[in-house]
Amino acid sequence: MPMSRRAALGGLLAAPALASPAFAAPRTLKISHQFPAGTTTTGDFRDRMVRIFAEEVTRRTHGELAFEIYPGSSLMKTLAQFDAIRKGALDITAYPLAYAGGQVPEVNVGLMPCLVSNYAQGSAWKNAEVGHRLAEVLESKGVKILTWVWQSGGVASRSTPIVRPADTQGMKFRGGSREMDLMLKEAGAIISSVPSNEIYAAMQTGTLDAAVTSSTSLISFRLEEISKNATSGIDGSFWFMFEPLLMSKIVYDSLPADQQKAISEVGASLEPFALDAARKDDQDFAGIFSKAGAKVATFSPAALDEWKAIAQRTAWKDFAARSASCAELLKLAEQISA
Repeated sequence: MPMSRRAALGGLLAAPALASPAFAAPRTLKISHQFPAGTTTTGDFRDRMVRIFAEEVTRRTHGELAFEIYPGSSLMKTLAQFDAIRKGALDITAYPLAYAGGQVPEVNVGLMPCLVSNYAQGSAWKNAEVGHRLAEVLESKGVKILTWVWQSGGVASRSTPIVRPADTQGMKFRGGSREMDLMLKEAGAIISSVPSNEIYAAMQTGTLDAAVTSSTSLISFRLEEISKNATSGIDGSFWFMFEPLLMSKIVYDSLPADQQKAISEVGASLEPFALDAARKDDQDFAGIFSKAGAKVATFSPAALDEWKAIAQRTAWKDFAARSASCAELLKLAEQISA
């Protein structure tokens, strides 16, 4: 008996929809970071980098991957992001890696005072044995490096200028890692540990007298508004930090090969952008702070030699003694010439 047109239409409506790649919903990945929100062309370059990354990966995967971006730690608190990445509860983060030193001590090699002296030296890590070993350590903990980003740092101070170690005597100081804090404490500072996005409030209330962080954070978090003195790292600094774009290895491994390829290639392609942007912030730092009324100094070679002597007998020694893995990373890093 022939089927009526109405019955045929009813059968089509009742039948389960057949999955079609052309109509499949995109997989949405979440990116969280602590930095202020901007656009792909304006604002903190780390937020810009994340937005460019998201747009380009979406384009290359023809919309199969989409992204939600949560700046200013609006999705989760800053220090919680690394553990969330490890567990697959967060997909991607732009993260100052030394913040995770409490969970993975080896990562503090990425904020070891006076170990990296310039961008060329830091950039050389990626393809050197120290970079391979650090990547292996992170992957064993469930974290994959997508973009290698280094930043030079300077100091913002509510009171006196900070150039030589003796200048820190009795000041409440933020260093950013266990090793940085060890050096500052030996120099005479009183240590107070806060993420960089909390420095402004801490200095405003007097919880902090001074803080060292990247030029970009010093600018983005408007620390010129509460600083009487500042020290630029443009001519050299004891503070160089590894702040990569990281992805959960659990999430990365769950993606098909073509999507993994797109993510890895786009991540690597953003490294020149990050390097140029970090250098530009180093250059802009003095003008921004001076315009706000702060006096700006630089670290002299003699001052950096003083800092390095303290760092080697405190931070470097302590880090190497923590484990054989830490000692190995430090030794490999020292092989990269400045």
